[in-house]
Amino acid sequence: MRVSDVGGFGGIGWGLLTAFCASLGTPAWGQPAAQYPTKTIRMILPFPPGAPSDIVGRAMAQKLSEQLGVNVIADNRVGAGGNLGIALAAKSPPDGYTIMTTSPSIALSPVLYKNPGYDAQKDLIAIARFASIENVMVVHPSVPVKTLRQFIDLARKQPGKLNYGSGGAGTTNHLANELLKVLENLDIVHVPYKGATVATVALMGGEVDQVVVSVASTLAQIRAGKLRAIVVLSEKRVPTLPEVPTAAEAGVPGFRMSIWFGLLGPARLPQEIVAKLNQESIKALAAPDLLQRFAGAGVEPWPGTPEQMDQLIRSETARYAKIAEKAGLKKE
Repeated sequence: MRVSDVGGFGGIGWGLLTAFCASLGTPAWGQPAAQYPTKTIRMILPFPPGAPSDIVGRAMAQKLSEQLGVNVIADNRVGAGGNLGIALAAKSPPDGYTIMTTSPSIALSPVLYKNPGYDAQKDLIAIARFASIENVMVVHPSVPVKTLRQFIDLARKQPGKLNYGSGGAGTTNHLANELLKVLENLDIVHVPYKGATVATVALMGGEVDQVVVSVASTLAQIRAGKLRAIVVLSEKRVPTLPEVPTAAEAGVPGFRMSIWFGLLGPARLPQEIVAKLNQESIKALAAPDLLQRFAGAGVEPWPGTPEQMDQLIRSETARYAKIAEKAGLKKE
């Protein structure tokens, strides 16, 4: 996800300038990449405090602070479906002192917005893959189903009668149900709320029949019998819900929707800094205290290279685009 060399700088093209700086081993702002970091790093989190993405970002920021010997400050910049924070990171100087934790919103935005304020493939560069959180489909106990197949059969018998809640248009819990509708040709009604947590509360109150939400955020309610888990939307069963089958096991193999996280920076970030941050991220994801913190939040470490993170974003963007097209979702 590199930006091409465009424009000029003081009469010198970017290509010539960056080549000259590379020959000196020194980035354009004057600090050798080998000395990085020497001051506070800002990690932008384009989501609200307390969200799963926020938990992952803050945990990584704290661990990177310890390892790098400088403060890594988590900075929540919320708005426009995550686009505000992402655009801010994209427009920051490529010096390694502004980075960003991303979630599927980076792949959803090009699908849902005509002008998100940035071009993910040109304005940002992948640094590392962090982790993932698995989703589970839960229903209100009054819904007479215990399996995904039973839910599908009920929806077919009562077209337009069943509904599902989501955290709003374009969220993964919205796209997950739209994917199920496409895969199984179902007619179920979307009821958007201001966040997945609000949708889950509405589900417990009987306002909606079903919600796709993270395992971590609903585990207590599932264990208490306030919600019924019928399927996990992951490739393998979730350790905290070993009795709940995957969608593939339930006969709908294409029905998967995970929440994933990674680290991005502005395009033209020097490779030495990308490599340094990736190395430190991988190290952090092997630390026992971070693993314990992740486990308590239902987060699975999923360390990966810049190339793996880049490929994840590209493949998920393409997959979400197909879902949106088949579901008839239009860009805002």
